[in-house]
Amino acid sequence: MKILVLNAGSSSLKCSLYEIAAAPPSEPPSPLWERQMDWREDWQRGKRRRGGAAGASVSAVKSHGAAARSILRDLWSGPEKAIQDRREIAIVGHRVVHGGREFLKPTRVTSDVIRKLESLASLAPLHNRGAAEGIKAVQKLLGSVPQVAVFDTAFHHDLPLPASVYPGPYKWFQAGIRRYGFHGINHEYCAARAAQLLQRNPEKLRLISCHLGNGCSLAAIRGGHSIDTTMGFTPLDGLMMGTRPGSLDPGILTYLIRTHGYSAQELDRVLNHESGLLGISGISNDMRTLLSASKRGNARARLAFDIFVHRLRAEIASMLATLGGIDALIFTAGIGENSAEVRSATCDAFEFLGLKLDRRKNRHARPDRNIAASNSKVPVLVIRAQEDWAIARACWRLRKA
Repeated sequence: MKILVLNAGSSSLKCSLYEIAAAPPSEPPSPLWERQMDWREDWQRGKRRRGGAAGASVSAVKSHGAAARSILRDLWSGPEKAIQDRREIAIVGHRVVHGGREFLKPTRVTSDVIRKLESLASLAPLHNRGAAEGIKAVQKLLGSVPQVAVFDTAFHHDLPLPASVYPGPYKWFQAGIRRYGFHGINHEYCAARAAQLLQRNPEKLRLISCHLGNGCSLAAIRGGHSIDTTMGFTPLDGLMMGTRPGSLDPGILTYLIRTHGYSAQELDRVLNHESGLLGISGISNDMRTLLSASKRGNARARLAFDIFVHRLRAEIASMLATLGGIDALIFTAGIGENSAEVRSATCDAFEFLGLKLDRRKNRHARPDRNIAASNSKVPVLVIRAQEDWAIARACWRLRKA
């Protein structure tokens, strides 16, 4: 069965093609074909990869729908095509960031589902519209091929009430204003992968999963279930991120409205696009750029790094209290997998727990490895984010059901 996965980011689209025979393998396979397009207002960059061979191309697209149409045509008619005919695709899976109160598991896409996804776009404006555009592009190019929406919020849908209910008027909660949590597809995958790597029963593990990329969140996972997380009603809450601030005193927002005349649209722009690492540093939302600038003496780049680590340490400590202990700390996603500096600065604060990094392993970290020192009481795992593979497995199960 050939399964196509579309993963819509805030200003990117990644497509991966997998083939699953009798059953999904225990180890995540490489996709048969993979391509990603990224775009910003001031630059365009595209990446293409097939069979592990990396190449590069320039993308001038400025929407998820245009990116999907371009990528999908290359899949069956481009110079590096992976299939002969579009009819070889049996099912298409989509990462959808916000599922609200209704979508609690992978769901077959219908016209009603599309309308509901678009209605939730105000809660995840950088992502949900992009997912809906991708779904419509697939409909146009592939006709009636089954499509499945897989939700980042689903893993967190049964958070305990003390973790999910905001301490405002109770009618807010009744109206659906609650902590939903995000990055659930990868947090759930990482929890299962950690149990596999540690050769432990997942029902016995207390894990803290650190998904650190342009978007960042933590999940406290006990027995394979999310019991707390840092993102909330929207993906703006919690940790400092690439262009998002994470948790803020809400009084700042009312102050800006009263004193500086900010509109809802202006606040939305500032909070989603002009804050976080970019807002503090003034130069970039890319941790690699900030570390390089910091080494050259850029004080604001250093401050951005220090705030990021300070907040990460504080939120990990909060998750520790919720779990009542820890059996493994997980780093995943772009920063989590690739920044030895972030991992080192974070873990140094928890040596009192007997958690110790192996400095050499940390500097040369490889995916799906324990980088803790041999005498560390707590494993520290670097796990490659595998959202696309997790979505492909969900599609396979739904098609076979």
